[in-house]
Amino acid sequence: MPGAIKIGTRGSELALWQANHVAERIGRDRVEIVIIKTQGDRIQNVSFDKMEGKGFFTKEIEEALLARTVDLAVHSMKDLPVEETPGLVVAAVLEREDPSDVLLVRDDRRDAARPFGLPAGAVVGTSSLRRAAQIRAIAPDIDVRPLRGNVGTRIRRLAEKRFDAIMLARAGLVRLAPAIDGMTMEPIPLDRFLPAPAQGALALQVRADDAELIGVIRALDHADTRRSVTAERSFLMHFGGGCQIPLGAYARLENGAIILDGVVASRDGITIVRGNVSGSDPERVGADCAHQLKKQGADSLL
Repeated sequence: MPGAIKIGTRGSELALWQANHVAERIGRDRVEIVIIKTQGDRIQNVSFDKMEGKGFFTKEIEEALLARTVDLAVHSMKDLPVEETPGLVVAAVLEREDPSDVLLVRDDRRDAARPFGLPAGAVVGTSSLRRAAQIRAIAPDIDVRPLRGNVGTRIRRLAEKRFDAIMLARAGLVRLAPAIDGMTMEPIPLDRFLPAPAQGALALQVRADDAELIGVIRALDHADTRRSVTAERSFLMHFGGGCQIPLGAYARLENGAIILDGVVASRDGITIVRGNVSGSDPERVGADCAHQLKKQGADSLL
């Protein structure tokens, strides 16, 4: 393949980790990393749920692909719209990191006897409607407040005691391994608290007509991860594909079957509906789970 493969990525610490991880998989001597600033990086007063799946963190990178400024885009798959962009294709989905959420709790505010290890009235930072609603459903006496910024910024604000705890994707903490002195990582089981669709998965996107690069990238595809996230994104698509409601989904494979759990909640966490569907076709599993929740009244939360 003539010339270096240009990888387009956002400039955050986590995005650069992800791009460099892909560069290592392809071969460091074969790639060049190009940083692209996206609308999501520029806008700091909009909650993440209004951005996930709507192209806020991907549009400019996709435009660079189509303009042939870059050859390959590395996306956090939860940020990628469910509708495929004409002229582009996801050539590979890498093996998924742990998709769960975790709570980072200041050690001086821990209460092991309480939900999430936090005392009543504790202040938790997150700008995710999905996380906020599920926290409120489990512990309504916890005070959830908005928090934006990259992983390092959010951890710093916790260290400054602006919050008692913050909620983050476990994948980002595993990948960056930041210093968390004076804090405890409180795991949140997936059977209690569902992540964003495709959380923890990386999508490698290329031009649909670049057959040579597609051949290179497809060797990195993890079939089980692709099936799982396809089911989750199908579920999301049937609720509007990035809608601004608290929605979570998690699919896993057991004996070849896809088992999908889905949740839709009101913002205050008072109303919450859950579904569970299994099957072999990921698109159908996602659709059936969405239909199951809509029969329980999920549409009224839209």
